[in-house]
Amino acid sequence: MKKIVIFGSTGMTGLCAVEAAVKKGLQVRAFLRDPKKLTDNLKDKVEIFKGDVLEPDSVANAVEGMDGVVVVLGTRSCLDPTSDLSEGLRNILEAMRAKNVKTISTCLSAFLFYEPDKVPPKFQHLTNDHRRMYEALKETSMNWVAVFPPHISEEPSCEVIIQLNPEKSPGRAVSKWNLGELLVNALTEPKYYGNIVSLCDAPKQ
Repeated sequence: MKKIVIFGSTGMTGLCAVEAAVKKGLQVRAFLRDPKKLTDNLKDKVEIFKGDVLEPDSVANAVEGMDGVVVVLGTRSCLDPTSDLSEGLRNILEAMRAKNVKTISTCLSAFLFYEPDKVPPKFQHLTNDHRRMYEALKETSMNWVAVFPPHISEEPSCEVIIQLNPEKSPGRAVSKWNLGELLVNALTEPKYYGNIVSLCDAPKQ
């Protein structure tokens, strides 16, 4: 695992994933719509690839030559009905099949642990699309990792609790730094392949 592409690389968690990958010594292709949103400390350390996940050709070009894929797609706090995230992921998965790239980690949500009618109403639409994303991953034979984080906070990096295929989230919140790092590290953790991973910040002593 030397070269990875990160989709959603300028969101809150996406920037943290880019930074974690750079620190790990990986060659990073940052797929983004607006290069201005990539922070100055990262601009000269990554390959900037301008594109849109809803455009299959640009996605295919971004996946070309990569060893792994990190997906941190978001809606910029918009909670309206959408299928953009799942459609984008399907384009990514199709590109991976075409380019023979096998390994992908994807950020979803701990609301997927809930029964659909127990999800808070304002998060229903977004959770429905996260569920479509999860189903799309399960339909593949790839080395996929589905990460179900709880509330993502701005807290600094700290000790973390990671659980494999839990029945519910191990805690209420996770630092964006911890989440970004896990999304990158999961690409080289075969025990995570084909599984749900959830995490939270460890309680402070």
